[in-house]
Amino acid sequence: MKNLIYFTCITIFFMGCKAEPEVSIAEKIANAHGLEHWKNVSEIQFTFNVDRGNSHFKRAWRWKPKTGDVVMTTNDEVVSYNKATVDSTSIKADQAFINDKFWLLIPFQLVWDSGTSISEPLKEKAPISKIEMNKITLSYPNDGGYTPGDAYDIYFDDAYLIKEWIYRKENQKEPSIVNTFENHQNFNGITIALEHKKQDSDWNLNFTNIQVILE
Repeated sequence: MKNLIYFTCITIFFMGCKAEPEVSIAEKIANAHGLEHWKNVSEIQFTFNVDRGNSHFKRAWRWKPKTGDVVMTTNDEVVSYNKATVDSTSIKADQAFINDKFWLLIPFQLVWDSGTSISEPLKEKAPISKIEMNKITLSYPNDGGYTPGDAYDIYFDDAYLIKEWIYRKENQKEPSIVNTFENHQNFNGITIALEHKKQDSDWNLNFTNIQVILE
């Protein structure tokens, strides 16, 4: 009788121990950049800049992720639209928004975007720093979206912070862009790399005027 009671208790114990869900590599990277805080974000503002020599380009954005409202401000125009009702008057602004947001929030896009494939991580020297890092390849399907078929080789450190990437248009073998992710700063729990630089170049894609507004 005692043995039966013991066996029953052990069985109940193990039945009550639920296995922790495995955290994917995409989730680990997103979590390291503050994904858990995103649910509290009501609005994010940022300016997307590209500097090269004396040339300066910028677009300013206000985005309310919970409502889908987006405002783009450039030197020439102001465009307001909602993500749920993109039409011919706002599609160019939305294409620009998708691009600029991708640069800003790539760690989160790893878990937000559907239909993608992400390779198993491996160790490899990063293309610019030549430091051995972890690497995954993010690949997009050949249909759907504004830039179908693109691929990104993403290099990240042991704290899961993205440090460099290689962008390969339409998943071609040769790199289209190789750049750093640097000057990481925290905005109300969201970690963002403010600067992206190429090797041996004065090209600098950077973000300014960032505000992360919580509910």
